[in-house]
This record gives sequence, structure tokens and C-alpha cells, in this order.
Amino acid sequence: MTVPEPAGRRTALHEADAAANRQLTTLDGWRTFAAGPPGPPVLLSSDELRRLSPAERALYDEDRLDHHARMLVVATSFVEKTVVCGRRLVLLNRHAISARRGLMVSGLPGTGKTSAITQLGLAHELLDRARHPNVADRIPVLYITVPPAATARMVAAEFARFLGLPVRPRSNMTDIIEAVVGVCTDSRTGLVLVDEIHNVSQVTRAGGEVSDTLKYFSERIPATFVYAGIGLETSELLTGTRGAQIAGRFTLVPTRPFPYGNEWKGLVATMEQTLLLHDHPQGSLVKLDRYLHNRADGMIGALSHAIRGAAIDAILGGTERVTKEALDDIPLDHAAESTLPPLKKMVRR
Repeated sequence: MTVPEPAGRRTALHEADAAANRQLTTLDGWRTFAAGPPGPPVLLSSDELRRLSPAERALYDEDRLDHHARMLVVATSFVEKTVVCGRRLVLLNRHAISARRGLMVSGLPGTGKTSAITQLGLAHELLDRARHPNVADRIPVLYITVPPAATARMVAAEFARFLGLPVRPRSNMTDIIEAVVGVCTDSRTGLVLVDEIHNVSQVTRAGGEVSDTLKYFSERIPATFVYAGIGLETSELLTGTRGAQIAGRFTLVPTRPFPYGNEWKGLVATMEQTLLLHDHPQGSLVKLDRYLHNRADGMIGALSHAIRGAAIDAILGGTERVTKEALDDIPLDHAAESTLPPLKKMVRR
């Protein structure tokens, strides 16, 4: 095994940390995401491990920790449905002059909404790059999140921030919107992803203004708009006249916790195959798929957190395997934990 020199290694780690800190809500961050994650480290044999110096072993383990810290995106039926529906709408909207139709992705926290819309964005980005190779000035996808208690100016500023446009204290809304529309039009933006849309309430004045601003952007930018949020079917986003307009123009794709079945078993198997541990019997997690379903309450986010967390503990603790006991030790989100039997909550190893 060839291990980089410590100084070079430190530089590489620093660059990796900087890349990890680039948000999807910036153009640089989105392009880093679209470029794909680094390849997984090679799992060394026992003989190769013994030949490592302590410093080399620490760096090798750090690579594996970083690998398990990354969220794995699995092509679930929900992700595939979102991509298919989104792609269809992009095509239908291609020659629309007005009243373009959009997509709403709704569900509980931890059911994969953000993963689904970012995978739709990734598919659109890669297709656009394939159609227009060696063209650097295109921005096919724009991704923002709606801040809590957002105002119209805050949302417009999020559009500008993604594009790298300066927003000065004295910039008025018209200036910001015109700059955003101009860049998106010139760079052929075809898909706008708006996450955390449940933060918009139509019953407040500020929320209504945010809704109007998003509608105005959708009329000025020739792109398909995709909203993602929690419980949109019953949220205040769809109340009133503005909400009726959204409901009449957007297709809804709901997501729910996974039932225990073949797809869940496949999720567990896929995640287990990504583990880079030296003493983990392959297939042992598959045997725990029903336990994992009960533990995560069918939520893919909780499942991923539990398995990746136990893998990290296995490396740090030296056990090099994920067991039921190790999974028990990983605290999950409150929603998943609240489904555990009372005795299980009290007797956590």
C-alpha cells in the first residue's frame, strides 16, 4: 500500500474538508456534488494491515471513517418515481410559454425527500452536460432551501447566493430578481429545486409574499420548479387562493416509511455491501432486516444513520463488525426512538 507523505496528506484532508463544507445551495457546492463522491478506500488484507506503521494505520482508518460518514444514496422506488415524474415535467415544459407545471415531493422527515429531488437534479445536470459537452457557462440546476420565517427578500437572496451574485444591503427586490432571472436565462437553467418549502405559510403576509415571489420566478425563468417539504398535502402552503393555484399546477409525489418487504430487505443488503470492516460477516445485517425495520420504523434516514454510526463505532472501538448490540447503542432521531418498546428505551446497552 502506498500512503502519501504526512504533509501532502494533511493538504488532501484539508481540501476534502473544504469540499464537504460546500453547501448544495451554492453553485460550487452543487457542482462538487454532481462530480460524484470519491471512490471508497481499498479494504486491506491482514498481511497488508500488519505492515502499516501506526501513522499509516491511523490514516487508513480515517479514510474508512470518512467513507462511512458519507450518506449513501440508494435508488429506491421513491427516488426512481421522483426522477421519472420530474423528467417528464421537464420535457412537457420544454416549449411552454407560461403556466409550466411543477412537482411537489412530500413526506415525513427521514423518508428521503431531499435525496430524491437532488437525484432528479443530478440526472438533469448530467444529461445537460452530455448534450452540451465542454460548455462551462451553463447552469442547468439551481437548488435552494427556504429559511424559517422567510421573507420574499430572503428567498430571492437564496437564489442569488446560489448563483454567486452579490446581495448588498441596499439592493432592492427588483434588482435581485432581475439579476437572478438574467443569469438563469442566459445560463439555460432548466430545473429549480426548492427544499424545505413547508416553511412557507400562506396565512401570513410574509408567507404569501414568498409564495408570490416563487410564482414570479417560475413565470420569468423558463424552468421546471420542484418543491420538497414535510406534509405538504395538509400544510398551509396549499391554503387560500395562492395555495389553490399551486395545487392546480403541481403534481404531488408522496413518500412514506418503507413497509417491511423485499425493498426494505434490499436496502439493508445494499447498505451492508458498502461496509469496509475487517471482521464483519457479510449477510449478518440482512438477517437482522426485520429488527432494523422495527428499530428505524421503516425510515431510510434512520436506517442509514444506525448502520453508518455502528460502522464508525466498530472502527473506533476495534471490533471491526456491526452487531445487533452495536446497532442498539446508536441513538436515533426522536421519531424513531419513540416507537421502541418502553423496556428497550430503559435498557439501552
